[in-house]
Amino acid sequence: MGDDSKAAELQRLLQANFAQLALKPAALQALAALVAQRSLRRGGVLFAQGQPVQAFYAVQRGEIETRFGAPDGSVSVLEYVQPPSFFGLSAFAAGLPSRYEALASKASRLWVFGPEAYRYLMDEVPGFARAMLAELSRRYDGTLHLLEASRHSGAAERMQLALAQLRRERAEGEPDAEGWLALAATQAELAALANVSRQTINQLLRQAVGEGRLRHSYGRLWVRA
Repeated sequence: MGDDSKAAELQRLLQANFAQLALKPAALQALAALVAQRSLRRGGVLFAQGQPVQAFYAVQRGEIETRFGAPDGSVSVLEYVQPPSFFGLSAFAAGLPSRYEALASKASRLWVFGPEAYRYLMDEVPGFARAMLAELSRRYDGTLHLLEASRHSGAAERMQLALAQLRRERAEGEPDAEGWLALAATQAELAALANVSRQTINQLLRQAVGEGRLRHSYGRLWVRA
């Protein structure tokens, strides 16, 4: 990728995440020289839970699954990160080990913002620190909602919250003529996202299908738009 096209893509990335942030062409060129790119095959691990994070990232193509692992081997999905979202911000900025694992759920290409790119954005780009603080605050609020749901919501409500998240992250195109919206997700992924067992999800899905609120097949869920 040439320097000009890389700078243009970085501009679109930053504007998509920080709408009020405007970089001059010279600043974009300087940033482009500091930001790396990395490809991951499907299933490739970017960083493990408990591992120090050397950069923060944005998804250019593909999808990154962020998830918690428990000592018994169970997994709870935090998010399916789609382009052009950032992730890994908190652990990198705080200099702490990651609280979750990040791996590619499909072949992916990432923007890699290492220490030099971070220092440039914080020190040389007016408004970036304020935009970063706002983004971290938004994510902290989202984490509190997830914590509240995991402690106080029943399985059915947690499934509905997980379906709402999948609508944001995994919707395929527009609703069909009957008003059904397809989501690219398996029952196992839905269970992990809702933090309930496969058996519980199967029971809830059968009930939802029987009531006409949901359809499912292998690798797909359909919800009312």
